Amino acid sequence: MLREYGITVPLRSYHKFNEQASVSGIMAQLQRGEDIALISDAGTPCISDPGHLLVNACAEAGIQVTPIPGASAVTAALSVSGFNLVSFTFRGFLPRTEGKLRRVLSDTLSEPSPVTVFYEAPHRILETVRICSEVLPDSRLCLCNDLTKPHERIYRGTTIDVFAELSANPNFAKGEYALVLCRNSVKPIADKFDTDRKSKKERRNNDDS
Repeated sequence: MLREYGITVPLRSYHKFNEQASVSGIMAQLQRGEDIALISDAGTPCISDPGHLLVNACAEAGIQVTPIPGASAVTAALSVSGFNLVSFTFRGFLPRTEGKLRRVLSDTLSEPSPVTVFYEAPHRILETVRICSEVLPDSRLCLCNDLTKPHERIYRGTTIDVFAELSANPNFAKGEYALVLCRNSVKPIADKFDTDRKSKKERRNNDDS
């Protein structure tokens, strides 16, 4: 594709076998003020592809990362989150009532993946993040606003940190939002087979006694 458009820039291989070792060199280039493009020949970088270590390092160093998405805001937000995306859950738009919203956020603790993506409308985003900071105060959030548009902005940190930063922005209610939530832990989900087996064993023991 680069040859087709006559683009000549230095290229380097970046894959799962050299990802860890490559990050420091790439970060040095970025800190010198150079621009780096992370591309993939199969899908979106960081979505079941290498990249989250570099994106996370950029986020921690305060270096801007801009997604150039393919199909949807879900993949764009995930690719720029910096979270380890071995798996994730997409839940769509959040409920409008506070009670249902709190239940949905609490339910994420029982999901097998620690990463969950939601959509939210701009006029509800501040209240949603406030409730999120109460229900999941130790979780990390990558809050993406107006991706690929002129007023694109990405908030990062704990849910409490993001709520404080969002509250300080007088223009927060402009543009749609994608929330990428990463919990520090998930509750173990009981295996149904094990549960049924234990129940049968208990019944047998009761019959024998």
